Amino acid sequence: MVVGCLEGHHCEHQFFAYGLSTVHRYFLFLCLLETSRLKLLIVLAVSALLLVGWLNFLGSLQVPAQLHMSKTAMGASQKDFESAVNQMKLLKKDPGNEVKLKLYAHYKQATEGPCNTPKPGVFDLINKAKWDAWNALGNLPKETARQNYVDLVSGLSSSSDSSSQVKPEADRKQAGYETLVMTSEDGITKIMLNRPTKMNALTTQMYQEIMLALEAASKDDSTITVLTGNGSYFSSGNDLTNFVISPDELEERARRGAILLRDFVGCFIDFPKPLVAVVNGPAVGISVTILRLFDLVYASDRATFHTPFSHLGQTPEACSSYTFPNLMGPAKAAEMLIFGKKLTAAEACARGLVTEVFPDSTFQKEVWTRLKAYSKLPRNALRISKQMIRNHEKEKLHTINAEESRILQERWRSDECMNAIMSFLSQKAKL
Repeated sequence: MVVGCLEGHHCEHQFFAYGLSTVHRYFLFLCLLETSRLKLLIVLAVSALLLVGWLNFLGSLQVPAQLHMSKTAMGASQKDFESAVNQMKLLKKDPGNEVKLKLYAHYKQATEGPCNTPKPGVFDLINKAKWDAWNALGNLPKETARQNYVDLVSGLSSSSDSSSQVKPEADRKQAGYETLVMTSEDGITKIMLNRPTKMNALTTQMYQEIMLALEAASKDDSTITVLTGNGSYFSSGNDLTNFVISPDELEERARRGAILLRDFVGCFIDFPKPLVAVVNGPAVGISVTILRLFDLVYASDRATFHTPFSHLGQTPEACSSYTFPNLMGPAKAAEMLIFGKKLTAAEACARGLVTEVFPDSTFQKEVWTRLKAYSKLPRNALRISKQMIRNHEKEKLHTINAEESRILQERWRSDECMNAIMSFLSQKAKL
């Protein structure tokens, strides 16, 4: 069974398979050649190139196009490598988390070979990301890793001249994110979902980047952290673009998806600073259920809140099976989580899910004026007050999060869920 998805259609809890279009193009070309020894040699050469590319691809942490690493078989000398290491120490501008993970992985591979350390715990986000990046290199030869490291550092150095011409306000932007824009100003760290043409639908990469951004925000010198969306949507939930699942992938995709979901929600449960959601437009699925883990939720009057889990053969997540009934009562929670009732901003505010609703025409101005005032309050007092309010439920929330993730893993493996998703995609394709 293969499930396909039309571009731009979204629903909850998908598992992503990576396409092999490059492989297909190579072998289509080879099929046009006459059978010969030359063809055999070309096949072997292409296979070797694809193997190296595939090992790097499995790292899942992308590097900007100008920083792509060389796959040349000629490794850099030890002297070149040591020079690149020293050059990194002199680099003044932070290259961003993704590039730093690539650098770390290739440095370890070049100096120690394949990953040989135990995998960190799921809540040790930084060390887990570093381990994943290194482990993804597999058996990449030390010489190749050394060359890749040198090439990457060279790319960083060559871009340093142009970076000095960037506008001053861009200096406040934190590099290294492809699906987010993260800025820090006036005591506020803003994490903005930045896929406006896809209604800020959440991809696997987006989940990972949000977790890294929250980790960074928890340690910076800001007073409050804000999550918002770029464009007309806050978020349309999980993205099913290029969704493909074959039967032999389903078990592993479900397992990995449950772990990712659990880790993602755990970041919000544990976040130490005041966390504010600025809901600029419609919110769907997990972008709704996660809101109960925020300290303030401000919404535009054109925002809506929709959790269509049952329509997709799925169940609640982000601790909403516990937080929503506690917030609005079992009957109102069931109306949303079981039967998929879509709420207006005013209805969400009446149920306690939203703190305050603002006219869309003045939404941004009013909200940010208020947040800038809040950011001037004593930082430590805010953190301690949040801990006093939240800490007594943390352990319970982590337990509920783990159980919801486990149940969803089972749902994702069920025929009912797969059939519901196929039906959803089929209906969308007819529109």
